[in-house]
Amino acid sequence: MALAKEILGCSLIERSSFVSSSKVFLNYTSSNTTGFQRRQNRFLVNPALVPLEPRRVHLRRVAKSPVAAISEDLIKSVPDQKEKPVKFKVRAAVTVRNKNKEDFKETLVKHLDAFTDKIGRNVVLELISTEEDPKTKAPKKSREAVLKDWSKKANVKAERVHYTAEFTVDSDFGVPGAITVTNKHQKEFFLESITIEGFACGPVHFPCNSWVQSKKDHPGKRIFFSNLPYLPSETPKGLRVLREKELRDLRGNGKGVRKLSDRIYDFDVYNDLGNPDRGIEFAWPSLGGEKIPYPRRCRTGRLPTETDIQAESRVEKPLPIYVPRDEQFEESKQNSFSAGRLRAVLHNLLPQLKASISAYNRDINSFADIDGLYKEGLLLKLGLQEEIVKNLPLPKMVSKIQESSEGLLKYETPKVVSKDKFAWLRDDEFARQALAGVNPVNIERVTAFPPVSKLDPEIYGPQESALKEEHIAGQLNGMTVQQALEGNKLFMVDYHDLYLPFLDRINALDGRKSYATRTIFFLTPSGTLKPIAIELSLPHTAQGPRSKRVVTPPVDATTNWIWQLARAHVCSNDAGVHQLVNHWLRTHASMEPFILAAHRQLSAMHPIFKLLDPHMRYTLEINAIARQTLISADGVIESCFTPGRYCMEISAAAYKSLWRFDKEGLPADLIRRGIAVPDPTQPHGLKLLIEDYPYASDGLLIWNAIENWVQTYVNHYYPNSSLICNDRELQNWYHESIHVGHADLSHEDWWPTLKTADDLVSVLTTIIWLASAQHAALNFGQYPYGGYVPNRPPLMRRLIPEENDPEYANFLADPQKYFLSAMPSLLQATKYMAVVDTLSTHSPDEEYIGERQQPSTWTGDAEIIEAFYGFSAEIRRIEKEIEKRNADPSLKNRCGAGVLPYELLAPSSDPGVTCRGIPNSVSI
Repeated sequence: MALAKEILGCSLIERSSFVSSSKVFLNYTSSNTTGFQRRQNRFLVNPALVPLEPRRVHLRRVAKSPVAAISEDLIKSVPDQKEKPVKFKVRAAVTVRNKNKEDFKETLVKHLDAFTDKIGRNVVLELISTEEDPKTKAPKKSREAVLKDWSKKANVKAERVHYTAEFTVDSDFGVPGAITVTNKHQKEFFLESITIEGFACGPVHFPCNSWVQSKKDHPGKRIFFSNLPYLPSETPKGLRVLREKELRDLRGNGKGVRKLSDRIYDFDVYNDLGNPDRGIEFAWPSLGGEKIPYPRRCRTGRLPTETDIQAESRVEKPLPIYVPRDEQFEESKQNSFSAGRLRAVLHNLLPQLKASISAYNRDINSFADIDGLYKEGLLLKLGLQEEIVKNLPLPKMVSKIQESSEGLLKYETPKVVSKDKFAWLRDDEFARQALAGVNPVNIERVTAFPPVSKLDPEIYGPQESALKEEHIAGQLNGMTVQQALEGNKLFMVDYHDLYLPFLDRINALDGRKSYATRTIFFLTPSGTLKPIAIELSLPHTAQGPRSKRVVTPPVDATTNWIWQLARAHVCSNDAGVHQLVNHWLRTHASMEPFILAAHRQLSAMHPIFKLLDPHMRYTLEINAIARQTLISADGVIESCFTPGRYCMEISAAAYKSLWRFDKEGLPADLIRRGIAVPDPTQPHGLKLLIEDYPYASDGLLIWNAIENWVQTYVNHYYPNSSLICNDRELQNWYHESIHVGHADLSHEDWWPTLKTADDLVSVLTTIIWLASAQHAALNFGQYPYGGYVPNRPPLMRRLIPEENDPEYANFLADPQKYFLSAMPSLLQATKYMAVVDTLSTHSPDEEYIGERQQPSTWTGDAEIIEAFYGFSAEIRRIEKEIEKRNADPSLKNRCGAGVLPYELLAPSSDPGVTCRGIPNSVSI
């Protein structure tokens, strides 16, 4: 607590040696103190205990800002309660963040604002007290104050510019709880924070972190609340009306087209992925609703298409798509994201490249072609020499990249082949990646052999698997199949039921071929997995008795290549499920409703909003960009993954049949998959049946740290369950998240209740886990593992030939050529590599788990600040434990010759593609 008090700051009077009496505090501690005031005083200095000796104050990790002081005369002039109030002055230190780069128009408007600021068109602030005027019953207000020296500081080049404003308030004003800001300039500005100095309670912090729009665009005053958290029932009288007004403004009225400067959060279905005005092939069904259940996304209100009134018209790149203004990428993030796209020359250039070099859109002829992408670059590999490149209509920035780099589109060597170029060919590495790769969340224990489909046999044929005991009996280390089952030695990655309903349509697409796969693994005595059988299924009507096929580990040259092709199809299934279900659906799309509802129903002063705030950063923006360029018709996902135009329907099918919020937490998910069993003697209450399972073992450390932090936080604000049941904002948030955001599944009985502190801890821990660690585990290994396309081909173009197929002779004659021709083409591969390179990149402004903006002032609650620093220390301890595990040779799934260490759940990271780091939120 002593540390936290120093961090939060003491009152100026506390630091003043000339104060001989605490009479100045009487206005804040009258006998009429209400319940909320008593709670408020927990966060402030107790007047009776104020030490009068001088004391040095430290504000750790907080930007320095101008500090105001009260003169001795002013303090001495403060009367007791019986006297008429006098007026005194307090000062605001205001921090505004500048843009690093401005275009000509922005610079012109900035100078115009600097000029008009001198003649009264300025930035105006007004303080609002936590108390209300006993006569008018309205909140007490200061006189309006103008931000000083805006025109003088117009040319300051610093990232942060500090301004001041001076308020006049009555001595019985009370404690400031809110501040309004009116921007009379032409241009918006980013308000980072305001600190009010001069009140007896000490500095009052207002963490703002928001764009303040011009009054001409948004006439109303912006409201910012201090960092003191209040449950709705404890809201000071002076702030109750403002609290409700701010939430109404954020909810909007559900009508009209949203402007980019709006701050309105609302729900809509995914009816903007297709563009029927371009043609029937671009008409996509809406996701969300009774027909195709799906989570809701942020409403933009755009007009419908001309062809289909139910489809929303699209905004195509490079035009921005609406998200609330404060959800948009900040400048450094935007620059990093744009540079990644340009470096990959992905979205803007590929249509031009295809038009110019369509003759070169060829197969990968040899592994040397792939190696050349890292050594020479795509354009040189395509045969485009410098003189040809110069004639292409390339943007200037790309031309500069070409000048500074030998071979445009030169890629970093992915980590999976950086230590051992041929590791991906080995079965042990194929199996290891099911536990420690980019998609380690589908492995499950086999509880019955052979496995049985849950699909309707009337539609999809017999439920029985083609797998038989004789396929695996010789691979079980002397065990029988029954012994292996009883000993928890058989595991499986099963994509049969998810893919099979779509295979007829997928395989009818040009250049797309897929199976529905099942892979059986055996857990060896050394703790590693060994693949022992792969089942490949096609729809039972397609080729009659040949609809199911089992491939086992090779015994000769021919079966080796067939085994490699079968593994490639498994990896292609895996890449699709990883991207469409585990990554996009389970972390991006399913989180959006909780974020929208949080902004709509939880006040910024609600303690739960303050807890969730860093875990919501940038998610709406990255999801909007995904709708615009990644998951849309003719988007990157459609063109790069085997299911093509049916990708999002597979995602929706998984949402309907597999997604359950109550199973999204790590312990519940491990138990659901049979990978862990409850065991109260273990540190996390679970026993892993695969002990060397890096994702699970590291994940449980992170999960436990998050859970303990959330438990401390929740118990602090909700000492009894009645507070949770009666917290209308909290209940409205959870209700709207389910009944509007996840409306299509709201009838399910598996939704957790929200009645006790344990309920709330579970819900919040799950949300924070999904937004931070789960997303990191599934996202930042995409290029390190998928950047080498043969390791995880996202798209397959050929099935495995049978002996009586016409292609079988070609396969026998040149199996390597056949294998590579089944892979994506060179341009398909590089387009995919470009995407996952961008998605795997940490931006310079990333906030990692255990970090927060304004770490010592994000809340005014000293105990919580102290607890958060404890959480940060635990995260650092976990990082050291993960480093220790990665150096342990007994853990063969993360340590060994050429084996990649498992760092995807190591909390910290530098910028760039690092294959590590847990950002607080789904931010890429």
